Amino acid sequence: MNRCPGKAMNAERPDILSGPIESYEFGRITIRGQTYTSDVLVFPDGQVQSNWWRAEGHRLRLEDLTELLSQRPDVIVVGTGSAGCMQLAPDLRSRLAEMNVKIIAEPTAAAVKTFNRKFGTGRTGGAFHLTC
Repeated sequence: MNRCPGKAMNAERPDILSGPIESYEFGRITIRGQTYTSDVLVFPDGQVQSNWWRAEGHRLRLEDLTELLSQRPDVIVVGTGSAGCMQLAPDLRSRLAEMNVKIIAEPTAAAVKTFNRKFGTGRTGGAFHLTC
């Protein structure tokens, strides 16, 4: 069982490259001037859905990405949390591959950088867990 540290973790703020995500630190992400304090989905057109919840909390399943997948991304960048506590369901990579969707899962600070690098170079979506 994965043990996730609580809010005692040091906040992370990556050296953000140009892109729609302006900043990230534990529990907060700023996208195009708007700050969110709950997990978010970012669609290929740049729209943001806040208050994103997963059926199993720290496990990401295909069903948790239904709204994002409806916009047909080529790539989904997943921020797995400050300490990387959100895990991918065992079958998620293979199921997305069957749909010709690449998934990149990294701790959120790194995922923000990856997302900003990839955004605008194709149909890139993002799913970001902001805390542990």
